[in-house]
Amino acid sequence: MNKRRHRARDRTGNSNRIRAVDPDLAPVAPAAKHRGGYGRWTERIADRAATAAGELLALAAPVECVCCGAEDRTLCAGCAHRVRQLTRRPFRAEGRAPALVDMDGSVLLPVVAAGVYRGELAQSLLSFKRHGQRQLAEELAKALVKAIGAAAGRAEGILLVPVPTSGAAFRRRGFSPVHLLLARARRSPALAGADVADVLRKTRPGPNGPRGRPGLAAGWPGGQKGLGRAARTRRVRGSMRIKGGLRPPELNGRPCIVVDDVLTTGATLAEAARALHAAGGLVRGAVVLAATRPPARYNFAVSIPAAGGEPRP
Repeated sequence: MNKRRHRARDRTGNSNRIRAVDPDLAPVAPAAKHRGGYGRWTERIADRAATAAGELLALAAPVECVCCGAEDRTLCAGCAHRVRQLTRRPFRAEGRAPALVDMDGSVLLPVVAAGVYRGELAQSLLSFKRHGQRQLAEELAKALVKAIGAAAGRAEGILLVPVPTSGAAFRRRGFSPVHLLLARARRSPALAGADVADVLRKTRPGPNGPRGRPGLAAGWPGGQKGLGRAARTRRVRGSMRIKGGLRPPELNGRPCIVVDDVLTTGATLAEAARALHAAGGLVRGAVVLAATRPPARYNFAVSIPAAGGEPRP
């Protein structure tokens, strides 16, 4: 009992420090949803069964919150609420991604981010990518749905294209984080008019890369850290292509939105857009769960131009 109280005081203390730094993210009391509010009785039964199963699993295999260490939940109620607070207002994030902005400042690829890669959102996403827990997937998928809605407005006819993971990462994890999140998000009624098109695959350029330039096989010491915009772009250029086979996907003239988990320099999103453009797809923009470099001035809840909806005020 004392241990639980001590943890509760710690969590309160951390929350107070965060509010002092960023008062706009001060948590508010969540509105409770009545069990009878479900549209179908099957949904109500499924919710109760999932709750009971989670309680039984907690007894059989004790777990801790990935953010604060509270017992019995992979993501406790307080930290889940904090994730929702951090992703409550999606924003345009391409301004701080060098590969997505031209030298004159014009936008090459608009991107909407669900939130900033920090705090409980960063910890939840990192833990999800390592282990893929169901509870984390459900919470993060809700944030992704909100970001896609802010980006596309009406999603009718839009193709959501996940960025592929590398073969080594897939073998290590046993799943693709982006594909799993998008599969969960696709269940939301808000995305009823959109389709998921898993059409991209990773490839490995030759030692000289495309057009004789250094590629992935050549590599740079220390990864991409310290590389300029041009070097980062060259490193990933040619690393994606459209899947082949007997029935290659039809992309000609289809509006597409690229979906990824984290935005850093934007080189990966730019490469995905290049591959889709080459196949005839109309890439309207991209959506990410988190951006590591938030813009100096936030442009909240604005739709990507021509992505399927009017800009929101």
